[in-house]
Amino acid sequence: MRTIILKNAPHIAGFSSTAGKMEGDGPLASLFDEIELDPYFGKESWEKAESELMRRTLARALTKARMAENNLDLIFAGDLQQQCAASTFALRGQSAPLFGVYGACSTMAESLALAAMSVNAGYAEVAAAVTSSHFSTAEREFRTPMEYGGQRTPTSQWTVTGSGAVILSRDTGSVRVSAVTPGKIVDAGITDANDMGSAMAPAALDTIMTHLAQTHTAPGDYDLILTGDLGHFGSEILVDLSKREGCDLSAVHNDCGKLVFDREAQDVHSGGSGCGCSASVLCAKILPEMQRGEIKRVLFCATGALLSPVTTMQGESIPSIACAVELTR
Repeated sequence: MRTIILKNAPHIAGFSSTAGKMEGDGPLASLFDEIELDPYFGKESWEKAESELMRRTLARALTKARMAENNLDLIFAGDLQQQCAASTFALRGQSAPLFGVYGACSTMAESLALAAMSVNAGYAEVAAAVTSSHFSTAEREFRTPMEYGGQRTPTSQWTVTGSGAVILSRDTGSVRVSAVTPGKIVDAGITDANDMGSAMAPAALDTIMTHLAQTHTAPGDYDLILTGDLGHFGSEILVDLSKREGCDLSAVHNDCGKLVFDREAQDVHSGGSGCGCSASVLCAKILPEMQRGEIKRVLFCATGALLSPVTTMQGESIPSIACAVELTR
């Protein structure tokens, strides 16, 4: 079985979200803990800005959990920069051991899954999962320089400047991580780096269908099946594929890339993407709703396109992955 049932299901003791100006102009503006209008976050470069973004978010999550840095036993963190540089420099002053995680846009679910398994197994009393992305660092890393001004395709997505951090503990918090379904690589043969939603949708379907089958549940057993970040086009493909499999997700499905921006008012084309997209939406909107009891069972399934600038230039297809985390109140 791929699905892991956590018998000592860890509690979410605290969480926090930080967003940039573009995200602050979107529909979730009132929900973020902090909106930073300066894209440099007071630093000298976009890369340093992203590290500051992650550092602030983790610090605030610990404060909300009423914990200090020395309470952390393990940290799981990742981002989109080469060699997870944003995480490395954000966390280099921490005393807790760090597991650097890379799953592209699925990194928040992967980090949360690994942290939850560690606490469940007793390897840590308290663990943190934190991820981030920054629009300008991602554009410089994966596409063309900002000054180029290239036209974006309708299927392209806007990398979120944002971060989310979750603190897990063995005994504090009303929301728990009850199960994990790790993703496997699914390659649909998509080669267009500006159409990541199409590349990732089959991976999301594979993980969701596996989780439902192995937990003996149906879509209606969940208040929400949340993907990230398929965007508008990828979400349509996922729902269509689910119907073909005889398991219609449309009634309970939503996507972080659709929620974070206003598609009509903001020029984001197919929606949001990036490690910080699903992380910030989860921590700004979903977990607070669960704490309040408005929703009680969520399957959080973040998706990642495992491409690089080199593989894209070589004409390679885009392998994708999706990791699912079941959250219960």
